Formats: sequence, structure tokens, C-alpha cells
Amino acid sequence: MQSVNQWEVIDMKQKSLARWLKGIILGMGSVVSLCMSGVVIFGRDIVQQYPEYEQSYHVWCIFLWLVFVPCLYMLRFSWKIAVNIGKDNSFCKQNAVLMKRISSLAAIDSAFLFIGSMGFWLAGFSHPSIVLATFVMVFMGVAVSVAAAALSHLILKAAEMKEENDLTI
Repeated sequence: MQSVNQWEVIDMKQKSLARWLKGIILGMGSVVSLCMSGVVIFGRDIVQQYPEYEQSYHVWCIFLWLVFVPCLYMLRFSWKIAVNIGKDNSFCKQNAVLMKRISSLAAIDSAFLFIGSMGFWLAGFSHPSIVLATFVMVFMGVAVSVAAAALSHLILKAAEMKEENDLTI
């Protein structure tokens, strides 16, 4: 019977975790892309039935694509974190920096969405129900920002402890 080293089991778990994270990241990218496509298709249907909303449709499509770009960067940073986890380098300063960037992007994107949604509503390009729906998205963005900031702090502390332990004999 072959014995399995404790570190081999941990390494296997790290790689498995990294694969799961990458799968989730790809899934999130797909969901966000499908939602954006759905907005375009659903918006076209609304414009066909109510031509007076055509100007609002184009403004909202441009705005939502601008909101979408930071989400892609957040997914890219998440992918880099998953790669580091797969290399058994979970608690490193690079991951802390990447989580901080995710936090900042989520906060900026949430603020941009909130201000844009309110501005469109005040300018007559939006319906109150759309404003309420964007409030849900803003709340989720703020939640991601706070969670990423907390994780960034914890990862940085763990990385510093790891460096101290590596220096001791």
C-alpha cells in the first residue's frame, strides 16, 4: 500500500479548490455576459412595442456596458487569485493587493451605477422600477466591496505572519 504524504494531500486540495474557483469565475463571467445580452434583447423588444423609449434604450445600453467593464476586471483579478491558490500561494501580498483592487473597483462601479441610475431617472430616461432594481445591484456591489476589503486585510495579515514564520528557524 502506498502512503500519501500530508503535503501531497494539501497540494491536491489547493489545486482542486483553484479549479473550483476558476469554474465559478467562468460561470460568473457567463452569467454577467448573458445578463448584458438579455438587457439588449429585452430592450429591443420594448423599443419595438414602445418606440418612444428608443432614446432611453441606447443611453442605458451604453451606460450598462460602462458598468460591465469593471466587472470583467474584477473577474480577471479573481482568476489571478485562483492561480495563486493553485500554486499553494494563497496568503501572499499579491493576493491582498488583488483583493484590494476588487474592493475598489466594486465600490467605484457601485457608485457609478447609483449616480447614473439616479441621473437617468431625474432626466426622464428611466422608470422608478428600474431605479429600484439598480438599488439591488448597488447593494450587491457594496457587499462585494466590503467583503473584498476585509479579505484583503486578512490575506495581508496572513502573508506577513507567513513571512515571519519563514524567517524563523
